[in-house]
Amino acid sequence: MRRRRLREDLTTSDARLAAEYLDALKHQRRLSPATLGNYARALQLLVAFPNVALKDLDASQARRFVAVLHAKGLAPRTLALTLSAWRGFFRWLVRSKGFAVNPVVGVRAPKAPRPLPKALSVEQAAQLLDGGGGDEVALLRDRAMFELLYSSGLRLAELVALDVHDGRLDLREAEVTVTGKGSKTRTVPVGARARDALRAWLEVRARLAAPEEPALFVGARGRRISPSLVGSRLRAWAARAGLGQHVHPHMLRHSFASHVLQSSQDLRAVQELLGHASISTTQVYTHLDFQALAKVYDAAHPRARKK
Repeated sequence: MRRRRLREDLTTSDARLAAEYLDALKHQRRLSPATLGNYARALQLLVAFPNVALKDLDASQARRFVAVLHAKGLAPRTLALTLSAWRGFFRWLVRSKGFAVNPVVGVRAPKAPRPLPKALSVEQAAQLLDGGGGDEVALLRDRAMFELLYSSGLRLAELVALDVHDGRLDLREAEVTVTGKGSKTRTVPVGARARDALRAWLEVRARLAAPEEPALFVGARGRRISPSLVGSRLRAWAARAGLGQHVHPHMLRHSFASHVLQSSQDLRAVQELLGHASISTTQVYTHLDFQALAKVYDAAHPRARKK
């Protein structure tokens, strides 16, 4: 009974501190309700730590608690976000409530397995891009968008941000200049199929674009096309082509990287074309390349086939 009463006292005290911190986040940092909800759930887990007050928590106990949560099914990414919330909470406790240390500074979440990006095969990419249908103007716009995504490895946001008369798309020089993550600008080639599709779109663009609209690609109302519309149009194309899988715009970027790497074996060049700050980000495509080689091996090697 005494131990339970002690735990209730600790929980009440710690919960009061957590509530005060959440209130500070709400009024000082003006976080969104969804973000505040994430913080609240993370702090509820912390306050529920068995029989240890926040002031007495040390790094080894915090690591053990993370291991327990992981064993209960919390994903590494969720645990990483939870630990981030805990670190912020303890920083506030040290600064505002006289706590001596932040016990979760050195505590890390388990590493999450990095999923391989999904890419189309060369045949599937051709099947997708040679398809299409519907209204002629929308068809030409869609083909230009998708050919450019696949030809140049653009991110969706980079595609949507392109303007028609700013000089960044140069069909004569067969290149396009985009600004990507971290405000990094890069210039990448535009292939022959994409150039033909873009010229065809530019011939009819005025039928759809509103007057003085600068965007290269526009939606039905004549204004800059939205990322969600690009995605929905690509899904429709994939369904019409009979690909039988979910295809999204970033998959065309993955396919671009995988196919260029398979043909060139030049990882540095692919890194530059994709605009990756670190080559370790690009190296994930070497795994895709190995998977393709492994399938060839399984099909061709006389000792690899099952009898």
